[in-house]
Amino acid sequence: MRPATSFILMEETMTNSINSGLMKTSRRNILRGSVLAGAAALTGASAMAMPRAPKLDMANRTSARLYKASAEKVAETTAKAADLSGYTRVKQTMVAPPYAPEHEQIATGGPKIIEVFMETTERLMIVDEDTGASVWALTYNGSVPGPLIICHEGDMVELTLRNPADSMMEHNIDFHASTGALGGGGLTHVYPGEECVLRWKATKPGCFTYHCAPGGAMIPYHVTHGMNGAVMVLPRDGLKDKDGNLLTYDKIAYIGEQDYYLPKDENGEYKYYEVAGDDYADSLDAMRTLTPTHCVFNGAVGAITGENAMKFNVGDKVLMIHNQANRDSRPHLIGGHGDYVWETSFSDAPMTGLETWFVRGGTAMAAMYKFEQPGVYAYVNHNLIEAALLGATAHFIVEGEWDNDLMEQVVAPRAFAT
Repeated sequence: MRPATSFILMEETMTNSINSGLMKTSRRNILRGSVLAGAAALTGASAMAMPRAPKLDMANRTSARLYKASAEKVAETTAKAADLSGYTRVKQTMVAPPYAPEHEQIATGGPKIIEVFMETTERLMIVDEDTGASVWALTYNGSVPGPLIICHEGDMVELTLRNPADSMMEHNIDFHASTGALGGGGLTHVYPGEECVLRWKATKPGCFTYHCAPGGAMIPYHVTHGMNGAVMVLPRDGLKDKDGNLLTYDKIAYIGEQDYYLPKDENGEYKYYEVAGDDYADSLDAMRTLTPTHCVFNGAVGAITGENAMKFNVGDKVLMIHNQANRDSRPHLIGGHGDYVWETSFSDAPMTGLETWFVRGGTAMAAMYKFEQPGVYAYVNHNLIEAALLGATAHFIVEGEWDNDLMEQVVAPRAFAT
């Protein structure tokens, strides 16, 4: 089955092998699973369940203890309950990238509690149709990146995070937009068959990444298997230029840049794995090279190109939100510009007229552009090796009337006299 979405699923029968034939998963029997070898150690087990999973080193174990200690610290707190008076509850329906959920650009009324539901889905995905490279993606709501969450400064985000019973792994979430140790990571560890609810207040406007962070080596493992996404916290009175004038947008293009480190066999062919987590040991070896095999937008090579390209009209003001949870990136819109660019906080005045902008690894950011000419625009990572060879390219198709005052082909290509 190969639908034209942000990722392409392998045959449905393959997904049935996840936790196939096992008893209902619980905190007790989850540690028996072979692919949970790493997670078992991260939750306090002293030995790995299978020899193929490498023994955790000291730094890895220290990271695991940090997350455990964070959860215990909060559990012991005597803090008073949050004051929710004056808040109105609103459900925000998540949508798949590259699109954004319905939202207000300027907040109306008082602060809201934005209710969000996400499920930690483990899915076998084709990364590159040409080579057949695949990955057991670890996702929020089945997409890479996870869905975009939008709120306003002063709102609260209340997330219900559910880990399906047929999952192979423990998952959690670390919100860079939140305030609190480990971004909620220590409070959201859910095993298969469990769910939790986390509420946090959006105190700083801007775009921020979120990602899974179970502890130790499982943190980069989950992040580089697709388990990350973005939150946009808008100022209550909307986006502004340096003079305080309101800036509005017509549409959002939500781009998640994903670096994959896919293991190869002795013949240089990409390996296939039967279930999520089976690649753990091989992936750690590939990750240690710090050299991605793929660097793609929205989960797969060509996920936002051709028939899946985003479509706009001349005159549309598009807010491009770019998330990269792991590596630096340098987006460039070929044929356009960043009219207004917020590489960091929305509290700071935007930069203007940029040709290429910067995404720090572990951040999300925003750039706005008003399309003035029709045609096909390529949105790329301007490390052009990654754009052309590793997959970091998206297409925007813009319809409308051509403006010769901006660009004109004076003479078409022709032979010249020698």
